[in-house]
Amino acid sequence: MRASNRSDDQLRNIEFIVGINPYAEGSCLVKYGGTHVLCTATVEDKVPSWLKGQEKGWITAEYAMLPRAAQTRIPRENKKPSGRSQEIQRLIGRSLRAVVDLKKMPEISILIDCDVLQADGGTRVASVSGGFVALYQAVQQLLAERKITQNPIREFVAAVSCDICNGQPILDVDYLEDSTSQVDMNFVITESGKIVEIQGTAEGEPFTEQQFAQLLELGKQGIKIIITKQKEVLQC
Repeated sequence: MRASNRSDDQLRNIEFIVGINPYAEGSCLVKYGGTHVLCTATVEDKVPSWLKGQEKGWITAEYAMLPRAAQTRIPRENKKPSGRSQEIQRLIGRSLRAVVDLKKMPEISILIDCDVLQADGGTRVASVSGGFVALYQAVQQLLAERKITQNPIREFVAAVSCDICNGQPILDVDYLEDSTSQVDMNFVITESGKIVEIQGTAEGEPFTEQQFAQLLELGKQGIKIIITKQKEVLQC
């Protein structure tokens, strides 16, 4: 049993609260245990200059941690995002674009903002899952307003972290586990089981193919449950 009293293959309490921001076209407060991220979607009737005239839309993301999201204060990123923040927001954008047909939302951009209110491990994977929920709401509004005629979302997508901690593969890692793990892995997987992205590294000794397969299986199991929760809150 882990310090959080979970079994190795058990998720934290995961929750999606929609409509948290009345001004955004889509919004979601996603909770992965003690990690809480506010995700909002903003629709703009324009695309980046390099996409103009191509009859395609665009989805991008921004990510930030509030100063007291962690145990010690994190300075605000006033001038530009840190290298870590840039890497995470690119991951979020890639993950969401992977399940969207951008040709079905021509000349429209959707910006996903992910702001970490409280961090206890897995902020990037929570942002992907919550960001998709916000994106889904924004697309539904575009359809309702007849700004687009076809749903561009191909399928659902979610993300989860898996580590090897004390020699055991574990699902949905909190900060305490992540800070002492031997292998750190993040999975972004679609509803149909297709892999969007895998981020993995050995923090100490290299890991084997068998260990990787165990982590992948855990990740797929967890993401199935997370997507079920996404569908329940979106009533689809």
